[in-house]
Amino acid sequence: MPFVDLSRIHKELKEVFLSRVGSVIDRSAFVLGPEVEQFEKAFAEYCERKFAIGVSSGLDALVVALKSLGIGPGDEVITQTNTFIATAYAISAVGATPVFADVEEENFNLSPHELEKRITSKTRAVIPVHLYGQSASMSGLSDVLKRNNISLVEDCAQSHGAKFGDRKVGSFGSFGCFSFYPGKNLGALGEGGALVTSDPNLFEKAVAIRNVGQTRKNEHRYIAGNYRLHTLQAAFLSVKLPLLDKYNSERNRVASLYKGYLEEVDRITFPAVAQDRNHVFHLYVIRVKDPSDRDRLIEYLGSKGIQTGIHYPTPIHLQPCYKELGYGAGDFPVAEKLASTIISLPMFAGMTEDEVKTVASAIKDFFTN
Repeated sequence: MPFVDLSRIHKELKEVFLSRVGSVIDRSAFVLGPEVEQFEKAFAEYCERKFAIGVSSGLDALVVALKSLGIGPGDEVITQTNTFIATAYAISAVGATPVFADVEEENFNLSPHELEKRITSKTRAVIPVHLYGQSASMSGLSDVLKRNNISLVEDCAQSHGAKFGDRKVGSFGSFGCFSFYPGKNLGALGEGGALVTSDPNLFEKAVAIRNVGQTRKNEHRYIAGNYRLHTLQAAFLSVKLPLLDKYNSERNRVASLYKGYLEEVDRITFPAVAQDRNHVFHLYVIRVKDPSDRDRLIEYLGSKGIQTGIHYPTPIHLQPCYKELGYGAGDFPVAEKLASTIISLPMFAGMTEDEVKTVASAIKDFFTN
């Protein structure tokens, strides 16, 4: 039982993908070809924003966003500690200092209360991560940011199509930043990412920073980099974007099946979905109530051929690369507790009910034997 199987949806789309490859080859516009602009227009509309800028990865989307906001050395940017390390790396990449905060236990996302405690005179921006496919508490976070006049950059790498209330994630901040890594809900056939915004000035600056700082050919206004989205990846993404809501619905179907088949197991807890938001289940993350069960359950499932994951086993404040920031064990107790109890189960569009039953049966067997 694989953790994720992309071949099922890609098999159905293979001929369309190949035709797009032929079109790009025939046109020979391999860098910022018309397919990039076409995808950007469609993705901006999907995200309910005026503009989208295709870039080379989700990490680079965050870098371009922070550079466009003028954030750099001497500035602090707050994010949560229980995310993929790329979120923090983007802050470091622009020369700013990452400041970590704890999260809400019920939905794994940045706590507005904990955020406010971390704000200083150096805080320039906050990056909440809509983790695992559910929006952060945007009303609470927005209130804190408005009171303190701090920019908001949303990390939407795991939440394509998720909503808070009636608004899509990515539509709240100065920028929403997305990854199109192949395993994402909207995944390319390689690396890719995008920023979305409705601010024309930020859009123009981000477009330049994405393309070696050029405002027009051979005029480089900003010290930047090469963060361009490949034309081929834009072509592939344009094929998959109209299917995103369908894929998200399939993930919700799988999540409902898991809960139905596992509801009698009282030694685990299920993902909580807040009433004011939806969930697109990039990952299906359960928790064991007893941390001593976690590694044994993973090993047992592995012995049955069932792949699982831990997202993420070590909070960023405890990673060796950030030891100079001075954090230690116990600084963020909720995130650290979650890290010791979470397990990501197989989850992907196209997963069958029988496959869910296989995983659920193995979990029940573990807890009854």
